[in-house]
Amino acid sequence: MKSKILKLVSVSAPVIILDQLTKYLVSTMVQVCQSHTVIPGVFDITHIYNPGGAFGFLADNGVLVQKIFFIFFSIIAAAFLLYFYFNSENKKEKVLSVGFALIFGGAIGNIIDRIRYGKVLDFLDVYIGNYHWSVFNIADSAISIGMAIFIYSLIFKKKEV
Repeated sequence: MKSKILKLVSVSAPVIILDQLTKYLVSTMVQVCQSHTVIPGVFDITHIYNPGGAFGFLADNGVLVQKIFFIFFSIIAAAFLLYFYFNSENKKEKVLSVGFALIFGGAIGNIIDRIRYGKVLDFLDVYIGNYHWSVFNIADSAISIGMAIFIYSLIFKKKEV
C-alpha cells in the first residue's frame, strides 16, 4: 500500500505543482483575455478563465451552479480515480496506473482552480491557421494523456476496469 501511495504522489504531485505554478505565472504576467505569441501561427499564451467544463460545458449557467456542480462531480471523479488506481496496481498494469495518476493530478489541479476562482484558468492556445483548439492548461493535458493511456489499455490490452 505504501508503494502505491508513493507512486501516486510521484506522478500526480508534479502535475499539480507544474499546473499551479504555470497558472500562477500566467496570472501574474499576462492580463486576462490577453495573448502573447510564442510560435506565430501555431501557439500563444492566452490568459482566460473557463467557467464551464470541457469545451465550455455549463458556461452560461450561474456561478453558484457551476461551482457546486463542478466541485462536487470533480471530487466524485477523483474518488473513482483513486479506486481505479488502487485496484489497477499490479505488475501488468503499471502503465494504466500511471494513466490514472495523471488523470487524478489533473483533476486536483482543476479542482484547486474551481475552489479558488470558481472557474479554471486556461492559457495554452494552440492553432493552425483557422483551425483552433480550445484553450487549455497543464492539468487538462495530464487528463488527456491519462485518458489516452486508459483508452489504449481498454482497446489493446482487453483490460476490464
